[in-house]
Amino acid sequence: MPEIYHIESVSDMHKVFGLPKPKHPLVSIINFKGAEIEPEFHNLRCSFGMYCITHKNETEGSMRYGRSSYDFQEGSMLFIKPGQVLSYDGHRSSAEDPGWALLFHPDLIRRSELGKSIDEYSFFSYDISEALHISDEEKVALREILEKIEKEYQQNIDRHSQKLIVSNIELMLDYCTRYYDRQFYTRTNINKDVLARFESLLKEYYSNENQLELGLPNVSYCGRELSMSPKYLSDLLKKETGKSAKNHIDDFLINKAKNQLLNSSDSVSEIAYGLGFEYSQHFSKLFKVKTGISPGSFRNVN
Repeated sequence: MPEIYHIESVSDMHKVFGLPKPKHPLVSIINFKGAEIEPEFHNLRCSFGMYCITHKNETEGSMRYGRSSYDFQEGSMLFIKPGQVLSYDGHRSSAEDPGWALLFHPDLIRRSELGKSIDEYSFFSYDISEALHISDEEKVALREILEKIEKEYQQNIDRHSQKLIVSNIELMLDYCTRYYDRQFYTRTNINKDVLARFESLLKEYYSNENQLELGLPNVSYCGRELSMSPKYLSDLLKKETGKSAKNHIDDFLINKAKNQLLNSSDSVSEIAYGLGFEYSQHFSKLFKVKTGISPGSFRNVN
């Protein structure tokens, strides 16, 4: 086996589970009841050339993505997109319904509206530790959509099949967006703690003068320091405050800039470089976008 096994097609994934060839070349549903990952693929790093939505319920096993590992025992939904590299240690379950996986290749949605908007479903970029946990009622709703997709590709394919399959995948993603909103809302106390840690991180970044070596703080840096994916951090903050992580960083920079403009004789360029901007004109542009006036005008009218 190669160091990384490339799963480029639905057929490749069926091979991983030791299943027969799929009914449809671009979409398939794997029921984990009675299906297990072949031993030769245990702990093997696999790169995905397709989208994969999985729900695992009361299942023993784990998945590794990057440096993170997630234990499936609690039950969860994970969203995988093309280009991600993961590894499994296999899975075992005694549950009546251990879960399922919905696989679909980018070619299935390429000419559809979903193909244009798929990147808007930011949970495909979340870390595996940021899985979606769903209620029994939510499980039923998703299972009903899943059955419609399966019915479409199991029967004779006609000119309506692909459109109906894609529409139901989009419906599932929209429901998952709603469920993630609910999860953010029910964890509001945890989210407020993250907001406080995020703000402290920015203050510490400048008190340690990291900007002089690393430049402006960005969402990727903050995510790493807070052990979150950049997308999850940004979505969490937006649900809690109405502003993305990038907006929070920009606001923090502008507030620091205002204080320096009013309380020092440093030039606008000196302030810009001191904040970590590579070019002073980028600072001036951001300042004007945020305040409506230039840094020089702000200093003169206050």
